[in-house]
Amino acid sequence: MRHNKKKGLKLGTDAAHSRAMKKSLAKALFENDRIKTTETRAKALRSYVEPIITWAKKGDLHSRRLAIAKLGDKNLVAELFDKAAQGMWADRNGGYTRIMKLGPRKGDNAPMVIMEIVSEPVVKKAPKAAPAKKAAPAKVEKVEEAPVEEPATEEATETEATAE
Repeated sequence: MRHNKKKGLKLGTDAAHSRAMKKSLAKALFENDRIKTTETRAKALRSYVEPIITWAKKGDLHSRRLAIAKLGDKNLVAELFDKAAQGMWADRNGGYTRIMKLGPRKGDNAPMVIMEIVSEPVVKKAPKAAPAKKAAPAKVEKVEEAPVEEPATEEATETEATAE
């Protein structure tokens, strides 16, 4: 059964340490726009950072206070809200972060990634023009006509009569 299970990754620590780690990683991400961390931490951080950017897009006072509570830095939140007000993520509905795999870490073979904030606008792919289908030759049903016997004409009967 699922009693008292918390959502998210535990990250090998207690809840307070996980919360503090996410907070410091989020601050570093917003300050530098790109951080290098383990894949598990990046995936956990993604669900921590995305709502903050959504709040920044809203831009109201309540959203600002929620972001300050999550990050704990008023100046950083002000910068973030200014970026959002300038339309940095105006055309994007989620997916504000990108995780690029680097390979294993040398000491413990942990998978390392670079996590960055996506700043370029969304490029919608033009629908591919369906390749022109070759016009299949129309299958015309050939109706074989039975040979029609022509009615005997007077000329034909006269020639037959003279031949006899």
